[in-house]
Amino acid sequence: MSVGLFERLKQGLEKTKKAFFEGIKQLLRSGRIDEETLEELEEILIAADVGHETTSWIIEKLKEQRVEDPVSALKEILIELLEGDTSLNLTGSPSVISVVGVNGSGKTTTVAKLAAQFQSMGKSVVMAAADTFRAAAIEQLRVWGERINCTVIAHTEGSDPAAVAYDAVNHAKSKGKDIVIIDTAGRLHTKKNLMEELRKIHRVVGKLVEGAPHEVLLVIDATTGQNGLMQARVFKEMVNVTGLVITKLDGTAKGGIALAIKHQLSLPIKFIGVGESAEDLRPFDARQFVEALFS
Repeated sequence: MSVGLFERLKQGLEKTKKAFFEGIKQLLRSGRIDEETLEELEEILIAADVGHETTSWIIEKLKEQRVEDPVSALKEILIELLEGDTSLNLTGSPSVISVVGVNGSGKTTTVAKLAAQFQSMGKSVVMAAADTFRAAAIEQLRVWGERINCTVIAHTEGSDPAAVAYDAVNHAKSKGKDIVIIDTAGRLHTKKNLMEELRKIHRVVGKLVEGAPHEVLLVIDATTGQNGLMQARVFKEMVNVTGLVITKLDGTAKGGIALAIKHQLSLPIKFIGVGESAEDLRPFDARQFVEALFS
């Protein structure tokens, strides 16, 4: 990764770094790992939205290590926690990616940014506007489609989301396109209906392309903190989520939620959002993420 991109990552995580991780560096600089230090570290991590369960795991790991350099030891523990298989399964013809999550998490924008990135790699992409309950979501995806010159398959507001997904995948098959990205609805207050709808979309595309959807990416807004973690649990229980996209990390000082989400859901973080532009949705790299927090 170029220096410029690493600098952007650091800038995107600036609020979390300043609020918490600079304090952690100061705390551990003495090299002492006594009970008082660990208690202070625990307080800082919990305040950063790492959560009690994940914080306890980190503290226990640190206690196990008798080290001269606690900062380096902590960095390696966090990297170990965050590491996972970040690759995408793009083996389908076309490959189908379903993007799920609650309304307001940044789903539609994530769909468009992913499409832009795939197109920059020379892949042909179709976006499916299957969040048919919000006219704004359909229109937003159409605007993005024009902006990045990407095909959008959409029906009218209130139409069957599975029918939109069906048409998008059929279009991609007939035109020999590489990837279909499906934008789905996220109305959690009607949880049962929503999950049935998502399952129906997945069944329909599975009949058209073997193994589809090949990825189910759950988008979580980092600014919602522990609430986002609770939402993520619901989606993980109901649909076969394969990876996480954590958005708006630049908008919160509590970026420690990424640690809690990864630890408690045991799902790989595949992308993080640290800004507005398409380049600011970036493939997740655990080591670079931790280095940016401590840099």
